[in-house]
Amino acid sequence: MNRRTFLASTSTVAVATALARPLRAATAKRPPRILLRSSWQSVNIGDVGHTPGALNILEKHFPEAEFMLWPGALGHGSRDLLTKAFPRLRIVEGNVNAEGKPTTPALAQAWADADLYLSGSGSGFPAANHAVAFVKATGKPVGVFGVSADPISGFGAGRDPEGGTLKSLRERALKLPSGTLAGDQRFIMDRSAFFFCRDTITRDYLKAQGVKAPIVEFGPDAQLGMSLRDEARGLAYLRDKGLEEGKFTAFVPRLRYTPYHRMSPARKATPDDGVKDAINDRTTERDLAKLRDLITTYVRTTGHRAFVCPEMTYQIEVGRDHVVAPLPADVKKNVVWRDTYWMPDEAASIYARALAVVSVECHSPLIALHVGTPTFYIRQPTDTCKGQMYRDIGADDWFFEIDETDGAQLWSRLAAIHKNPTAARAKVKSIMAGVEKHQRRMVDAVKAAAIRG
Repeated sequence: MNRRTFLASTSTVAVATALARPLRAATAKRPPRILLRSSWQSVNIGDVGHTPGALNILEKHFPEAEFMLWPGALGHGSRDLLTKAFPRLRIVEGNVNAEGKPTTPALAQAWADADLYLSGSGSGFPAANHAVAFVKATGKPVGVFGVSADPISGFGAGRDPEGGTLKSLRERALKLPSGTLAGDQRFIMDRSAFFFCRDTITRDYLKAQGVKAPIVEFGPDAQLGMSLRDEARGLAYLRDKGLEEGKFTAFVPRLRYTPYHRMSPARKATPDDGVKDAINDRTTERDLAKLRDLITTYVRTTGHRAFVCPEMTYQIEVGRDHVVAPLPADVKKNVVWRDTYWMPDEAASIYARALAVVSVECHSPLIALHVGTPTFYIRQPTDTCKGQMYRDIGADDWFFEIDETDGAQLWSRLAAIHKNPTAARAKVKSIMAGVEKHQRRMVDAVKAAAIRG
């Protein structure tokens, strides 16, 4: 037997042995153990922030538990972020093979040790097939921690590539016949101990489809629980760029479709990518002109500075080329463009000192809310139904459909924050008080499922 064959054989034996070990109930003399499936990608600080957000919420309300992370991708410094913030966190990596078994001994051991598989926040119930494999292999419970899942929004077969408003998405989703929801998602939804939907469109659709999980409720995105800050790096950046606390607003741009095929040389463009590129080409100027109009009025009226920054790696160039470059010269000199990517802890430290955060991306406003900063989310019709979450948590006045607003309307709302920032921050505090009640309910469900085992 050669070395490669020997290693493959021993790995297979280790995986099988770990899965075959007797299960230890969470009621035994050891802490309950949660396997968190999260960290879907690292090119988006929202996806990076899902994981520490979930861990912060869980540690706050379930401190006796132990946590393992099964990540998708931990690049761009996100691994260091997690290991420094959560030194006891056990990170296990691997995949699932064609037989539905873990491909690494570390992952197999995690499956054997876990009392609950917890699927983290994301769009479309990420890695539902892995949750199915876990249930079939172990018979242990699965729970879902704030996802969006509907058959209408987003891009794919049978969906409108131009998207739609949240109102239209809800109407279309609820008109779908029973039985529309199928496959791995349906299988695991019916068998989940709980399924928290980060928006009420998802919740109402799943209920209309007759999902059998005993708990199908609204539970906001885990990003809203992220408590990490990099104060040293954030404050140093503010000093270096001359951004004074309370005297700047952050602006985050976005294209209607993320150009993943342009972000990685290893990914080849598909026909779908061509459709997305055409939509981006047709809408980018129209969308981001509204952001520029707002920045222009804001800078000229208040004398404050504007801070243009990314939520995803590709938005560094988008901010430069489509937001900053076309601005009038008198405005541009008062704009700071961030030319590097960052992690959500640094973003949190900077957002905490902004007058407001205005974002065409969904997760920067969630970071801002957690640190007490007023924020706008300007939703594009091609984004998923997750934007409904802003209405669900009581941030209606700060939510906008991009095709139904303009720079003047955005300025009228931002002017109110500028006029009375204390009242705006009080509103944020009220919003977060409601969010925290939902978070406690979510962790109570985690605790019950993990202890029952």
